[in-house]
Amino acid sequence: MKIVLEVTFRMGGVSYRGHRWEGDALVFEFERLGDAFIQVLSKRNVEEEVEREPSAVIVELKTKEGGKIFEAALEGGVYRAREP
Repeated sequence: MKIVLEVTFRMGGVSYRGHRWEGDALVFEFERLGDAFIQVLSKRNVEEEVEREPSAVIVELKTKEGGKIFEAALEGGVYRAREP
């Protein structure tokens, strides 16, 4: 099945690194490393083919300061998330 994720980040410079399963939750991994970034809303769309439906879709953003983890909500067949 295809999972479509649309994430809005608060700054540019985000790279998609892949996905993994944690139990029944599907975790999408992103990374923003470096010193200077454009401070503008940045949207990323990712489509992945997976073998089963996830119980939750999680976004994991790694940064130099540590990182953030937040959940995506299913809206009209698309999982949407926004960086807090």
